[in-house]
Amino acid sequence: MIAAFLLIAAQSSPAAVPDPKIAQRVARVLERSPVIDGHNDLAWEIRDLHDAKVEAVNLSVDTARLPNPLQTDIPRLRKGHVGGQFWSVYIPADAPRAVEMTLEEIDIVRRFVAANPATFELATNAADIRRIEKAGRIASLIGVEGGHQIDGRLSVLRQYRALGVAYMTLTHGKSLNWADSSTDTPRANGLSDFGRQVVAEMNRIGMIVDVSHVSDATMAAALAAAKAPVIASHSSARAIADAPRNIPDDLLRVIGANGGVVMVNFYPSFLSGEWRAWDVARSAYAKSVGVPASVYGAKSPAPLVAWDAAHPEPRVTAATVADHVEHIAKVAGHDHVGIGGDFDGIQGTGPIGLKGVDGYPLLFAELARRGWSDGDLAKLSGGNVLRVIEAVEAVEAVAKGMTGVPPVDATDLASR
Repeated sequence: MIAAFLLIAAQSSPAAVPDPKIAQRVARVLERSPVIDGHNDLAWEIRDLHDAKVEAVNLSVDTARLPNPLQTDIPRLRKGHVGGQFWSVYIPADAPRAVEMTLEEIDIVRRFVAANPATFELATNAADIRRIEKAGRIASLIGVEGGHQIDGRLSVLRQYRALGVAYMTLTHGKSLNWADSSTDTPRANGLSDFGRQVVAEMNRIGMIVDVSHVSDATMAAALAAAKAPVIASHSSARAIADAPRNIPDDLLRVIGANGGVVMVNFYPSFLSGEWRAWDVARSAYAKSVGVPASVYGAKSPAPLVAWDAAHPEPRVTAATVADHVEHIAKVAGHDHVGIGGDFDGIQGTGPIGLKGVDGYPLLFAELARRGWSDGDLAKLSGGNVLRVIEAVEAVEAVAKGMTGVPPVDATDLASR
């Protein structure tokens, strides 16, 4: 495993090769405390790029070599020391048939987990995760990526939880009647009354509130309403890269006080302002010549291959990711930062050496080089999010003790 780690680093960049002693130390830490990643969009990529032919996608081999490559497969998950993964059941924010499509996405996750029983097992709580990791398998959790997916009904939210959904992101890329997106015009100006009911019901049924994608006002309102710690399943630090999807310092502090965790995203646009500007210019050129901008590297349309040669991609490395991790740890605390790579949701991009789920050890080696202790590395890899899951379960346990309080039968008609 150490040799494979060093090979990945050497292929990435000579400067990225960690000291062998650091590599060995990181391997020991991640063997004891495997990575629990907050967000992976493999289910949507199987649906979108592979016609939802779940069982036809062989995850036991290198999927980077497929005609429609993926960033996730079992060999690379093993190299990355992944012990737990929140699989996103994303659907587009403007998709019709939201509930039906979400159920189809849940089915895709359940099917690829069932197709690989020696590697994956579904998990719904912290005890499941610890048991599955101890058995040498990868705990598979489910996250709904957007409140549009409940179609304005708390009854749907409860049924997702019954199907094993562990968290819901309050919004995706578009604002809802009851919560605002960071990348759209506000409609709720925080949370509406129904939005606060959503947060309360998630706390009651033991579902983690995810504040990635939401506006600053909605994030503040959700933190004020929440009775349990929240997560940001795939967000980075706005002080390091000024993107609306990233979290400003004042809200990082509130998340720390709430007991929550910010799980750092690996999309270069959220890591580097220089890369973000390069991508905006690239996308504008692609539009002007009538080609898609969503493909990167050698498989890009010919005009973009030429444009890329004339406009070299800015370097984004494990050190760039480490800058975000360290900033969040400094502002919110070492107990409040985690990993949410967003693989297979970032169009095949990623920092050098971190373009797939095998790359996590490079980040941990960079942080170890900067002086992080084994204990803080273990918190980052999985300890912090496990603590959040346990705290959410404790709030749910209190709610279950309130036997005289029935479920809220609320529907937001304007969302439907």
